[in-house]
Amino acid sequence: MKTYMCIICGFIYSEKEGIPGEGIEPGTSWQEIPESWTCPDCGMGKSDFILTEI
Repeated sequence: MKTYMCIICGFIYSEKEGIPGEGIEPGTSWQEIPESWTCPDCGMGKSDFILTEI
């Protein structure tokens, strides 16, 4: 499982954890998230996230 970080605000998306409050179930890969999805903290687009290691 991978993690991605918003380069604007630092929000972390973890494939392992998902975002259940937004309907993204744990185990959802980054590729499965629609391109129209935006960061829940700052509203930036999926293209503003980078793969990161924690």
